[in-house]
Amino acid sequence: MNKKHLAAYAAVAALFGVMGALVAVYKKPAQSVLPAPTTVARDGQVTNPVTSLYAQSLNDLEGKPQPLAQWKGKPLLVNFWATWCGPCVREMPELAHLASEDGGKRFNVIGIGIDSPTNMSEFAAKMNVTYPLYVGGMGGTELSRGFGNTNGGLPYTVLIGADGQVIKTYLGELKFDELRADLAKLDS
Repeated sequence: MNKKHLAAYAAVAALFGVMGALVAVYKKPAQSVLPAPTTVARDGQVTNPVTSLYAQSLNDLEGKPQPLAQWKGKPLLVNFWATWCGPCVREMPELAHLASEDGGKRFNVIGIGIDSPTNMSEFAAKMNVTYPLYVGGMGGTELSRGFGNTNGGLPYTVLIGADGQVIKTYLGELKFDELRADLAKLDS
């Protein structure tokens, strides 16, 4: 191969590299708006991810089973997370601040940890997380998949309306300006 061909190949490779970098920089991450799919069970009951979530009873950090149905009737922000997940850890302080700022007046916040109870308890104490945390374990991953998180990525957050409909899902670290704007729409 001569120098002329080598230079041409290098130029084409560089061009594709620059184009790929531009696409990566300007491509907005997908934020899916998820219509809750419905399923009709054999007994005729209609279910969807929200009814499946509210049918669960998960242990709190003290090991006491808690029915998630207690959160029905008011908008609910459900955050699927883990202590070993860097973006989860980074968003927790602001999520805790958001939850305490509202105090459950307009919406509630809960966290479902894909982790061990011990890790979660130690983390919650260290980070001063005051909103309810539940131990989901690997079952929590399956719950998040029901909301469209097909790859089981974390963090994964779901905003559910007071009517039990999924308003929006967020994959990856929360952008709190966007989340606050979505929460503001709950009042309208």
